[in-house]
Amino acid sequence: MSNESNTREYDPVPRDSEEVEREVGVLSSRVLEMLQIKGKVTDLAPMAGPCDIDDQSAKKYRIVSHPWSLYGVGNSALRKGMENLADKLPGQGWKIVKHGPDASKNRNLQILAVHRKTYTQLEVTWMKGLDGHKPLISVDLYSRCFRDSTSSDDK
Repeated sequence: MSNESNTREYDPVPRDSEEVEREVGVLSSRVLEMLQIKGKVTDLAPMAGPCDIDDQSAKKYRIVSHPWSLYGVGNSALRKGMENLADKLPGQGWKIVKHGPDASKNRNLQILAVHRKTYTQLEVTWMKGLDGHKPLISVDLYSRCFRDSTSSDDK
């Protein structure tokens, strides 16, 4: 699952960047609720950035991402959170495309999913802290590439 690709199976549709930021923010809040963990969460808002498109008018192509982490609790709570998420995602409109260890030497547990309605992608990784860092769950949601309807290039 990569948000950067020069070959797409779809044409980016016109959308308002602020609308997509709200949409990704709502989905992100639901992911946090599904984890059901009372920990600390990094405080970042969804943000729009450029899509990787080889096109002279690439400035008007955008993607919204929302990276955040949940930390300040032990691995047993994080394990339960990942179990909760895997159980609840399908009922909330997500298709899980991977649930298992990532490719790192620590073999961190990872869930990759796509929201069936919005095509927003979700990457969640439980980093157990085996490398000396504190354990945490890293979350990243990102929208499909879209053509910013508020861009001056589009007018």
